[in-house]
Amino acid sequence: MLNNFINNIKKKSLIERFLLIISVLVFLSYFFLGLIVIFWDDFPFVIKMNYKIAFGVILIIYSFIRFFRFFNVNNE
Repeated sequence: MLNNFINNIKKKSLIERFLLIISVLVFLSYFFLGLIVIFWDDFPFVIKMNYKIAFGVILIIYSFIRFFRFFNVNNE
């Protein structure tokens, strides 16, 4: 399975590999930003706890939507 993944990456053009790396970095940044918003006790903005958790969950869900949309567009 890992060999197939590596072979598929090698078959991609340079631009497709660059976009893959950028999309993974954007996914990770939104995901960790959502986790930071949820678990950071001294958050710099004054937000109620319920809104802070909801905002963090929305960021995490958005990161997965972007991640899966990128792979669905490239697989078609």
